[in-house]
Amino acid sequence: MKSFKLAAAAVILTTAVFSCTRSNTLISGQVADAADTVVVLKSARAGICDTLKTGADGGFSHKLTLSEPEFLYLYYGGRQVASVIALEGDIIKVYTDTLGAYRVEGSEESVKLQKVENAYNSFMRDIQSSLRTLPDPDKAISRRYVEYYRDRVNYVMANSKSLSAIPVFFQKVNENLPVFDQPTDGLIMQSVADSLKSLYPKSRYVDALAKEARQRMNILDLQQKLREAGEIGYYDIDLPGMEGTRVKLSESLSKVTMLYFWDSSSSTQKIFNLDQLIPIYNEFAPRGFQIYAVSLVPDKGAWASAVKTQNLPWINVCDTRGVQSPYIGMYGVSSLPMAWFIVDGEIDSADSMRTADDIRAYLRKVFSGKR
Repeated sequence: MKSFKLAAAAVILTTAVFSCTRSNTLISGQVADAADTVVVLKSARAGICDTLKTGADGGFSHKLTLSEPEFLYLYYGGRQVASVIALEGDIIKVYTDTLGAYRVEGSEESVKLQKVENAYNSFMRDIQSSLRTLPDPDKAISRRYVEYYRDRVNYVMANSKSLSAIPVFFQKVNENLPVFDQPTDGLIMQSVADSLKSLYPKSRYVDALAKEARQRMNILDLQQKLREAGEIGYYDIDLPGMEGTRVKLSESLSKVTMLYFWDSSSSTQKIFNLDQLIPIYNEFAPRGFQIYAVSLVPDKGAWASAVKTQNLPWINVCDTRGVQSPYIGMYGVSSLPMAWFIVDGEIDSADSMRTADDIRAYLRKVFSGKR
């Protein structure tokens, strides 16, 4: 069975309220060659925090109130030029230029974050250099990737109580290849999340890491269960369809089947169906693509109405047990939507439904035989 490629779970959270009006933390510094202009301070959690006016020497200063640790980024002209991890009561100084060569004082966490970013940037430069200059770039990239991965494992374990470990887990070589790529990495993530939770029990960033760890652990558990599942290599599903007749997953497979867990009450997921998923289905169905969509909602009538209203052309079933559905545990469903791909009767990969482009690219590879 092939290894599972998991998207990096998003660290940026957008639902919380972020206060920049009262003050218990100070961030100040200087942007070289940026006199009498504007720089923007952004929070990873809540977007733009404030727009700051620089002085004649490029200096700036900003006070803010923090109830929990925050990742903050300084932008000039649309370019990120510095990063800090701000804790309550910190007095942080940032010195940078307009290209992003920066240094930080007054914050040990921010200094570590800068080192994390420098290591990642160096790694990515090596990858790009290999692609341009070496006769066998794939071999060189593979070796450099393994070196970097091992180094990052050492870093996060040695810094398991530092928030700077969190972004390391979400770094990517490209859109389809996270640095921490395997379900077994969930064990490392969980260990670091547990350490950080003891220090920052209310941090949404620690919660995001713990969530990613659980998802990886669910995948790892599922892999073990699939090895014990027998000949078909996946867990069969048997649920009622639109006409009330039960429809089995095993009897619905095509060359490529997307097992799609979704919430039929979610307006966002309905929009995704209409704008993204139906065009993908129409493009690939003639080549042997099928979708087995499992709605995990208790209201069967609302589900049936959504399917009919949207005229969804694929196989639709509903599990009215909702979050109590046994298939959630079997397939490691930690958030919705989520999909598994079954190719020629065997599970090939799991995808957390990042974008339609990701799904389309995956299907093109499968149907071209290049996966």
